[in-house]
Amino acid sequence: MKNLKSILTVFLLALGTFGLNAQQVPFEVKVVGSGEPILFFPGFTCTDEVWEDQVEELSKNYECHLFTFAGFGDVPAIEFPWYPKIEEALSNYINEYELESSVVIGHSLGGTMALSLASAEPIFKKIVIVDALTSTGAMMFPNYASENMVYDSPYNNQVLAMNENQFQQMAAGMAAGMTSNPERQKQIAAWMVQADRETYVYGYTDYLKVDLRDAVSQIETPVVILAATKPFGEAMAKQTYNTQYANLDTYDLRMAPDAAHFIMFDQPEWFMNQLLETLKD
Repeated sequence: MKNLKSILTVFLLALGTFGLNAQQVPFEVKVVGSGEPILFFPGFTCTDEVWEDQVEELSKNYECHLFTFAGFGDVPAIEFPWYPKIEEALSNYINEYELESSVVIGHSLGGTMALSLASAEPIFKKIVIVDALTSTGAMMFPNYASENMVYDSPYNNQVLAMNENQFQQMAAGMAAGMTSNPERQKQIAAWMVQADRETYVYGYTDYLKVDLRDAVSQIETPVVILAATKPFGEAMAKQTYNTQYANLDTYDLRMAPDAAHFIMFDQPEWFMNQLLETLKD
């Protein structure tokens, strides 16, 4: 494996690898620790800080690659379509720095992104999915069809037209259902508010277009799924996951007790134990 000490500098300055100019950086990477590499893909609007508690421990024995995607945190937005540009750049990054045998841990959007990459080629040693689906759109919309997810929609236009106060109120309401931790609710809402508004709207539309329900049949990499049980309960959550992952040959589904979408915030000890157990196997 190449020397990784200067990856961040090289990646942000020598963007010719990806054919991008300085205004089109698709993500930012921080590399912390040394040892076997782990790639951390965050959820929608989240920065690499979402993993700070886990990385504080894991970086003692692992080389942690922490991503923040374009349009989130302080990373500049890119042109649309957003999702495929992120996916392509992640694949290039992994190949460029010879990280094909890494473990990847992906939350929500980040988990779906890991599945996208693994469906296309055997790129990971192991995949840890944190409350992520093969098709979020299929769960949200009756008679779902990927092609029906378009940028110019009444909902998208409404969100784009919101003033700052309206958007903050919406973000706070959404964050309240994602974790039971009040301080973490504020953090999640702050990430939403900080996000580039068009990326928030159109990037999520890109995300809803992704349908990997059939494509995951191509994955041979071991997959561990850590699933939230709130708000619908364990039985319904299991049913949803087993339906969404029906075409994945084998997977290890583990239900997080009394946890909402941000499992790492609601059950930090359980979450860390699952990661340590999975990495040790």
